[in-house]
Amino acid sequence: MTEHTRTDAAASTDPAERAATPRPNEASPEPPVPHGHRHAHAETTRLPYWLAIVFALACGALTAAQSRINGELARAIDDPYSAATITFGSGLVILLFALGVWRPGRRGLANVTAALRDRRLAWWMVLGGLAGAWFVTTQGLSVGIIGVALFTVAIVAGQTLGGVVFDLIGLGPGGRRPLTPTRVGGAALALVAVSWAVSAQLARDMPLVLMLLPFVAGVGAGWQQAVNGRVRSIAESALTATVVNFAVGTVALVTVMLVHAASAGWPESLPGEWWLYAGGAVGCIFIAGQAVLVRIVGVLVLALCGVAGQLAAALSLDLLLPTAGGSVDVATIGGTVLALVAVMIAGVRWSRRRHVAVAPTAAAAAHAAPPP
Repeated sequence: MTEHTRTDAAASTDPAERAATPRPNEASPEPPVPHGHRHAHAETTRLPYWLAIVFALACGALTAAQSRINGELARAIDDPYSAATITFGSGLVILLFALGVWRPGRRGLANVTAALRDRRLAWWMVLGGLAGAWFVTTQGLSVGIIGVALFTVAIVAGQTLGGVVFDLIGLGPGGRRPLTPTRVGGAALALVAVSWAVSAQLARDMPLVLMLLPFVAGVGAGWQQAVNGRVRSIAESALTATVVNFAVGTVALVTVMLVHAASAGWPESLPGEWWLYAGGAVGCIFIAGQAVLVRIVGVLVLALCGVAGQLAAALSLDLLLPTAGGSVDVATIGGTVLALVAVMIAGVRWSRRRHVAVAPTAAAAAHAAPPP
């Protein structure tokens, strides 16, 4: 019997019950799948683990790139709230266009609506965009002052702590993932790496609040990945989950922008560089990717795998295109290297194939039995 057959044999026949109460005793619990859609689920789970890691690294690099783009846009217009709204709003326009030509995405919206009505999906699970809105707002508030590298390691600290908690309670679509020595060691080492990397900046009286903002955003990013993964599982479409994420975030940011503009006024002009408006497109890619990957690797491992891509891209940007207040020193580089080691440690156990021993079904037993 193959691993895929064993997994399907262990799957619950009630997806609503599976979504609400993932089984804690399984090493890698199967995510909830709407009844009658096993084929679509099978196609998703065939993604090799190592390839999921590669995609997670790429998503991390795109996160750092968006941080720099949004930070530069906020500096250019001197308004982080309008910059965040432009980023989310442009991403939503792109996604709505894609939704208009992609039927599975529209069908996914109907699935999500039905799940909310039947209470198979909690209402707060569609609010992941609020965390994304806060994330891009902190990019505009912090990146231009503390630099992409320091911003990224603060994000990593929040994602690491959030990933541990969210995996333990089973918030992600893959259910509960128990703490193992490698996962605990990787998470702890990542936190040590973050502390080392920011130590030099703290010694130079870097504003503490500008580091706490991305830390909180990192915790929110882990929560966002988990709930977006839940929405994606119900919708059976990463596009649907991403549209819901951007729609909620855009509404929140437009509200904040209008309140801010009423007291501080609107930006006097918009910059002419086209790349300053690419943050929304970049966000569409990595938000959709994370919604798919979180079911395969879990919240914590996704966050730690993203560390490598984030820090590598962040350091490259700070070295090649430094900001006015940002710099790269030995502590930042050393902390980055240590964070990469933490990712390797945390990912070792999960790269092995796991087998769940279950009783074979009657059909499978009859097929395996020797002929009389």
